[in-house]
Amino acid sequence: FCSACLQECLKPKKPVCGVCRSALAPGVRALELERQIESTETSCHGCRKMYFFLSKIRAHVATCSKYQNYIMEGVKATTKDASLQPRNIPNRYTFPCPYCPEKNFDQEGLVEHCRLFHSTDTKSVVCPICASMPWGDPNYRSANFIEHIQRRHQFSYDTFVDYDVDEEDMMNQVLQRSIMDQ
Repeated sequence: FCSACLQECLKPKKPVCGVCRSALAPGVRALELERQIESTETSCHGCRKMYFFLSKIRAHVATCSKYQNYIMEGVKATTKDASLQPRNIPNRYTFPCPYCPEKNFDQEGLVEHCRLFHSTDTKSVVCPICASMPWGDPNYRSANFIEHIQRRHQFSYDTFVDYDVDEEDMMNQVLQRSIMDQ
């Protein structure tokens, strides 16, 4: 959400979620959304393997070469001039640990790795997940990376964000869905 819309949701004495309009409470997790993510089945668009839950698909597509080919074919198909090379798409599926040489973690794996092996590290580092986002600053160093990654990366942005839509269109889509769901 943009700052103005988020502030609007938090104005009432009882703040509400900008999507579902349910009451917000500190420390309360979106259990219904978590349940849906854990129980909704999908398939890989690359290898066509069926019966992945949404919560597990990201780990699969990070290693599925057919999915990578599927993505590149889509990029080529949307390129207006065939002579143009596909644009450089940042890797938003696997990440290096900012503390040690370990690489190729999916988001969930990076959170777990850092929690287990670097929870006492105090060095300020760049969050590789945030740095890969269109709005991310690859030079911003988090003062408390472990807290940041545990709070900010409990879900994957790819599940909820269309990187090719500008912020205004995205907000309009969210508001339309919110109205339809009431």
